[in-house]
Amino acid sequence: MEIKVCDLPMADRPLNRLMQLGSNDLTNIELLSIIIGTAQSLNLAQNLILQFKTLENIRLATIQQLTTIKGIGRSLASRLIACLEMSKRFNLLPTQEELNTIQTPEQCFRQIRNKITNFFKEHFFVCCIDIRNKLIAIDEVSKGTLTASLVHPREVFEVAIKRHSAQIIIAHNHPSGEVSPSEDDIKITRRLCEASKIMGIELLDHLIVTENDYASLKEKGII
Repeated sequence: MEIKVCDLPMADRPLNRLMQLGSNDLTNIELLSIIIGTAQSLNLAQNLILQFKTLENIRLATIQQLTTIKGIGRSLASRLIACLEMSKRFNLLPTQEELNTIQTPEQCFRQIRNKITNFFKEHFFVCCIDIRNKLIAIDEVSKGTLTASLVHPREVFEVAIKRHSAQIIIAHNHPSGEVSPSEDDIKITRRLCEASKIMGIELLDHLIVTENDYASLKEKGII
């Protein structure tokens, strides 16, 4: 037999409505009552809103202020503050679109660093970017030894053309942990710069990365 919301005890109704309707249709009081999770949760949630008016005021309240409401102890007050603080922090997180936009060398560095599973070998990457600075893809085009990795312009721009890229950033790691560009790094950067002019695909930057640091050859004036 199907149980209707009106047949449920008051404390169980918000949870049942959440399961049936989803969270968007629940009021602040109902959502608070689910977090509280006690037999008197609806009454406590109502009293919270009556006294503090908004969820933001509840988040900013001290434990001592919250515990002035009968039925709310230090543990429950702490849980309420923590839940509301997490909600605020979640809203401050970058969107997926923002994560996929490359505006600075540091943004690219973070993306590249997550791609490297073995920092003891040299990896060479091509980051393909569209005309609006959105990251299309990151492709590893070469994996070298502990000391060197050879990259030909053909390999780099083959990937860029395949991805319909308007511009690229190249990047590789130094197993030594040193981010200063070597003579070979500078030579291959200049070689790829020349090739980019011929191909009509702009080379925006060349990053040298380690596990915790990076260097931008554009910022160093090499590009």
